Amino acid sequence: MKVVLPDSSELELADGATGLDAARAIGPKLAEQAVLVRVNGETRDLRLPLADGERIQLLTTRDAHDPDALYVLRHSTAHLLAEAVMRLHPGVKIAIGPPIDDGFYYDFEFPEPISESDLAAIEEEMRREIAEGRAWAREELSLDEAIARFEAESQPYKVELARDAEGTISLYTQGDFTDLCRGPHLQDSSPVGALKLTSLAGAYWRGDERNTQLTRIYGTAFYSQADLDAYLERLEQARARDHRRLGLQLDLFHLDEHSPGSPFWHPKGMVLFNKLEAIRRRENARRGYDEVKTPLIYDKALWVTSGHWEKFRENMFLIPGDAEDQTYGIKPMNCPGHMLLFGSQLRSYRDLPIRYAEAAPLHRNEPTGTLHGITRVRYVTQDDAHIFCTREQIPSELDGCLDYLRYLYGLFGMEPHAELSTRPENKLGSDEEWDFTEGELLAALDRFGVPYVVGAGEGSFYGPKIDLHMTDVLGRSWQMGTIQLDAQMPARFGLTYMGADNHEHGVFVVHRALFGSFERFIGILVEHYAGAFPFWLAPVQARVVPVGEGHRDAARALRDRLVEDGYRVDLDERDETLGKRIREAEIEKVPFVVVYGDRESDAALAVRERGGGQSTRSLNELLRAFADLMRESDPARG
Repeated sequence: MKVVLPDSSELELADGATGLDAARAIGPKLAEQAVLVRVNGETRDLRLPLADGERIQLLTTRDAHDPDALYVLRHSTAHLLAEAVMRLHPGVKIAIGPPIDDGFYYDFEFPEPISESDLAAIEEEMRREIAEGRAWAREELSLDEAIARFEAESQPYKVELARDAEGTISLYTQGDFTDLCRGPHLQDSSPVGALKLTSLAGAYWRGDERNTQLTRIYGTAFYSQADLDAYLERLEQARARDHRRLGLQLDLFHLDEHSPGSPFWHPKGMVLFNKLEAIRRRENARRGYDEVKTPLIYDKALWVTSGHWEKFRENMFLIPGDAEDQTYGIKPMNCPGHMLLFGSQLRSYRDLPIRYAEAAPLHRNEPTGTLHGITRVRYVTQDDAHIFCTREQIPSELDGCLDYLRYLYGLFGMEPHAELSTRPENKLGSDEEWDFTEGELLAALDRFGVPYVVGAGEGSFYGPKIDLHMTDVLGRSWQMGTIQLDAQMPARFGLTYMGADNHEHGVFVVHRALFGSFERFIGILVEHYAGAFPFWLAPVQARVVPVGEGHRDAARALRDRLVEDGYRVDLDERDETLGKRIREAEIEKVPFVVVYGDRESDAALAVRERGGGQSTRSLNELLRAFADLMRESDPARG
């Protein structure tokens, strides 16, 4: 047989040859360094056979920053973790241990609880394994053989996984540890240049709160110590920018156990919230959207019609109705309400497109373990919109959405990239309908030149979507808004319009949220700016600090003048030292601090800019500087 290499040349191999055989045929050094093979773009274990005509790419230890090469390294390191834990903690039950973004984890049921202090010993045992050397061997068993094996080893979680599998079961063995696993894995442990166990957490088996709570050990691994050191430095920077810490430090919001996943917005946090809302309203008006408001609670029948009852019910908050068999749901999204709004009257082709916009509070019953500050919440405020249009209007409406998102993200110095999420297994509608809607989204991305990857099977059940991402100053990618194209939900609601031919036609809907949610967007902005917001967005744009009691009246008058001109300015006249008040303004990341003492007047103000710059300016000069900053950065004054 022949396989095709990345340069399009062909490599002749014996029938049944593996990826490792292909590496050996090219050269012994490549075979020694190979860690993974991509086959027709998909990752595959080196030990598995290739087929005639397949395109292959061999990844080696030289591909240390390739996501797939890191994936197989971390997957293998997770197995080293499980081996170390089983040796140090006899009687432990092992569950699952996948690679994840930036690392890996493994879930265990320990006979006795462990703590963070136990991680050092486990990590040391893993290093001993690497020093001894571990090689991975792959074998396949029938389901019955695999179940019997793990029953004999008293590993109930592996037994359950084996019983849920189909066909043969693959096992990987390194040292005296064998795990049920699909792979892929390294040839041996020598490429694991650096590892670190990072934390412990609780995790329910299979994510179900009704199941046993397991102990999850998180870690990471790299091909070199230098890469691990760089990662740990980024992690330290990320901790310093953590929006949960800065949210309290900057007095923006807090969370309370009485309402998990629902932020309490403080006045300064509401400044951020309201600035985003002002942008949303301004741009929606400019771009032809109509503001609407729909109910928060609907009966079960609506959710059955929309498809959410079948597909999303577990994430909904339900309320008993007046009748014994009546159930209401608090809305987790605006789509069904907007369908009712559109269907409330007869529509003509002359009315289309209709663009409804609504930033309503939504509630989603996210599992407790997934909640994270304000970036993963149960109370969600989306900058939501639904565009009802004809088939012919789809390209221009998608172009309008992409133009809108590029403008919004540009305000914050962020360049969007995208994931085109295609049909899931539980989709509504035919393959032909999905071919069309996926093709329209793909064509729109190509027209705008937005970089994208394909997320196969990640679309919503009613239509494909463009998931929007942006990268912050630490290089982290955040999922933000979404643009979805849908023919299924309007059809389920019987929505049509009267065409020029006097016949009814089905309508298409573009679901669109560009900030995504205000909560998540603000959390990401806090981390992106490390709380040092640009002047136009800062909750407090300037602070006036009188030197002593005798300067308070003049300082108040200055504060009032700046406020009258539309700026967010406060006064710190506490009986604290001047140095302490200035330091606290720096901690709160206030853009400008004006110190008012004996020498200050409207003609000469002592101005300290965030970052250490100091100058003397007249009041008029300061006002001109503020106005310039607002004109440059605040779209409401653009």
